[in-house]
Amino acid sequence: MNAPFPDPRPGGATEPLHLLIAAPRGFCAGVDRAIEIVERAIERYGAPVYVRHEIVHNKFVVDSLKAKGAVFVEELDEVPDGVPVIFSAHGVPKAVPAAATARGLDWLDATCPLVSKVHRQAERQIEAGRHILFIGHAGHPEVIGTFGQVPDGAMTLIETVDDVATLSFAADAPLSYLSQTTLSVDDTAAIIAALEARFPQVVAPKAEDICYATSNRQAAVKEIAPKCDMVIVIGAPNSSNSLRLVEVAERCGSKSHMIQRATEIDPAWLDGVKTLGITAGASAPEALVDEVLARLRELRTVTAEEIVTARERITFKLPRQLAD
Repeated sequence: MNAPFPDPRPGGATEPLHLLIAAPRGFCAGVDRAIEIVERAIERYGAPVYVRHEIVHNKFVVDSLKAKGAVFVEELDEVPDGVPVIFSAHGVPKAVPAAATARGLDWLDATCPLVSKVHRQAERQIEAGRHILFIGHAGHPEVIGTFGQVPDGAMTLIETVDDVATLSFAADAPLSYLSQTTLSVDDTAAIIAALEARFPQVVAPKAEDICYATSNRQAAVKEIAPKCDMVIVIGAPNSSNSLRLVEVAERCGSKSHMIQRATEIDPAWLDGVKTLGITAGASAPEALVDEVLARLRELRTVTAEEIVTARERITFKLPRQLAD
């Protein structure tokens, strides 16, 4: 759960600014686990430890791990022989660990267990003879990783409700659907409704694929955004769950800006703003929230309250290689 935010201190401006700080916000259990895997691997094996792709989508986190001895690469062939390699929290195609094993590399899988759950569901649907309709965003690492769990052609990507109308499967075709874990809850529900209306026989996953952290953070924004003149989302532009928070705030009628660091706040944004919402995507550390609060206190006289819509106590086990 998020650490308590510091008591607000008046800044130089006299016009008061009231902050509604969403909770839950920031790191989820899967991100905590992925970062700990990198840190423990560096302690155990020594630097450098290689990581295929950004461990999570946050520059602050990636730069912090680089300073400790992590080296981030895009592809496995950039990893030298004889050094450990870690796969990111978003998951990888089956071919990647297979190639690492073939090279004799020590590898650690930091894939979020909730993403791994989707991978296993995909395998079971293929074993049952069903084609998978996968709801997600083209090019996202999680989508690439999930498609890489099944044979080519066994899965079709669905990005929008309109995509459902273009599907050419027979009315009685054996179909199932799965989804990326970081999608908009509302958009995904609309796509699922369209799929079930067109293909009543489509098989749903046993449990919702959108992860608890994504759902909880969107619900928290839905709670604060209608009461705010503007919402600031702390996150990275390549972070799917952070982008969804911006969309949720705007759909609630509040202007919204995504920033990675407090230095990106344009003071002009605050003109006429009396109530400002603050949240952070699941890859953004609480230190960045504190940084934003400090910057706002420099710009305005601030009061703040935390709006709690859920308590998160989920934790995930580390890979057996790192378990003490």
